[in-house]
Amino acid sequence: MVDMKGRWCLITGAARGIGYLTAKFMAEQGANLILHSRKLAHTEKVLAEVLALGVEAYAVEAELSDLDAVKAMLAEIDERGTQVDIVLNNAGVQIAYRVDYLKTPVEDYTESFKINTIAPMMICYHFLPGMMARGFGRILNTTSGISLDPQQAGYSASKAALDKVTIDLGSKVQGTNVLINLTDPGWCRTDLGGPHAPNAPESAIPGIAVGAFVDDGKSGRYLTAPHFTGMTLEEAVKKAEAEFASPY
Repeated sequence: MVDMKGRWCLITGAARGIGYLTAKFMAEQGANLILHSRKLAHTEKVLAEVLALGVEAYAVEAELSDLDAVKAMLAEIDERGTQVDIVLNNAGVQIAYRVDYLKTPVEDYTESFKINTIAPMMICYHFLPGMMARGFGRILNTTSGISLDPQQAGYSASKAALDKVTIDLGSKVQGTNVLINLTDPGWCRTDLGGPHAPNAPESAIPGIAVGAFVDDGKSGRYLTAPHFTGMTLEEAVKKAEAEFASPY
């Protein structure tokens, strides 16, 4: 299992929900954190809490639908000289639930793809060369099990696209110490999942982050957090390595 002490981890959407819980979890394992949100003020609470756990951390801001803002955020991280070892692309958006789905507006697709697909892949492409050069890296892209739901077409299509590019990219690092996998928190009661979702956000821990700790060289896996609910991190890592196969 990977030792996180002293490694730097970028978490997008870290101010609330699954991202907030993941940030605290990673800090408890000793990871230093770069905490992303749309505005720096949003991460003040989680930043104070992870710093209190004794790790290094700082916050960055970017509206992920603004691709120039994403570039600026990445440039800021580079200027700070931070060696990013782990990327947890957690942030995402569900634009709307369209009862009259045959009138789904174009903007549902364009905004969903910018936030849920393009921005995460920009981040992957930015940090992957350094990970490959150093011989270590973990990238987790957050997906969704949503299906047969044209009322949320922009969201589901953008997540399907993220699945595709993640799996294709993972084939290029398979068998190395750079791992690129998908993670799915399940349907949780967050701002995105809504108040009627069946699962508490806490149920996604440790499964939402288990792909950062596996150490078997396998990429392209779909790691669904509900399979690991109630487990210790060590138990979750063993289960992920033993039961979740790579597609290659």
